[in-house]
Amino acid sequence: MARYRTWVGIAVAGALCASLAGCSSTGGKRAEDARKAAAAQGRAAVDTPRWTFAMITHSGDGDTFWDIVQSGAEQAAVKDNINFLYSHDDEAQQQAQLVDAAVDKGVDGIIVTLAKPDAMKAAVARAVKAGIPVITVNSGSAESKEFGALTHIGQDETIAGRAVGEELNERGKKRAVCVLHEQGNVGHEQRCAGLKETFEGTVQNLYVTGTNMPDVQSALEAKLQSDTAVDAVVTLGAPYADTAVKAKESAGSAAEIDTFDLNAKVAAGLTAGTLGFAVDQQPYLQGYQAVDLLWLYRYNADVLGGGGPVLTGPQIITKDQAPALAEYTERGTR
Repeated sequence: MARYRTWVGIAVAGALCASLAGCSSTGGKRAEDARKAAAAQGRAAVDTPRWTFAMITHSGDGDTFWDIVQSGAEQAAVKDNINFLYSHDDEAQQQAQLVDAAVDKGVDGIIVTLAKPDAMKAAVARAVKAGIPVITVNSGSAESKEFGALTHIGQDETIAGRAVGEELNERGKKRAVCVLHEQGNVGHEQRCAGLKETFEGTVQNLYVTGTNMPDVQSALEAKLQSDTAVDAVVTLGAPYADTAVKAKESAGSAAEIDTFDLNAKVAAGLTAGTLGFAVDQQPYLQGYQAVDLLWLYRYNADVLGGGGPVLTGPQIITKDQAPALAEYTERGTR
């Protein structure tokens, strides 16, 4: 256990140092932040017992969005003296089995996503019955309380979709395509449904195989070639925005590419004008807050949000805001 703690400390301090562009060589606030991180050496800020929290998500392999969530959780875990375990599987049945495994280990808290809530209900119920506090993040806000979780941390996907529809109206768009990269994910369906609620033009859903990026590009390219009236494409994850830009160029389309979520490429695309806007739900905050709130519950029986969702978004990011966030996206915290 001590070895894990030391490794995390070194990794986090090292990541902070590297992301802050060379530490002492840059001077100013960056250098000061790096100095403080190095001085901390990953030591906990509290002397509470070393509880073990498990986070189990529906992330597929290589999904950079979840790297940001995990980064926030790991940094909060260091601060709170938590032994943090992370696992994921994009197949709901396997994700549920990972939750069961965490229950069998007798962990002190579970953080879980409910992208496919029906498949996760029994596993979450088993954790709650075992007396393990559960917090849901990112997806499943509607089911979180019903399943017995303490609270949910994330954006309301329907509200986020509505915000996108309103933004497209302001931009004068008339025909949009909503690109769903993971079939069965209730959060994705809610985003597109929310978009349809407020958008004054027409919206078509386009289902693609998100684990096969060439397939995503060819499907979107074919759609833009067959329907030249499409003037807005909305992707539901940052990694797909860049692919959508390529599809647009190949198809010779003039459609604006907009996206949910933020990363370094999206920030650069917004600044360069190849992307119209992004919807940020602050994944770093979702991971960080989930660990922090579980710690607060174990330490002080605190529950934030009164059992209701604690919203981390949506925040519409445009060309005006993107440059200020670029350094945070490059270090993987936005």
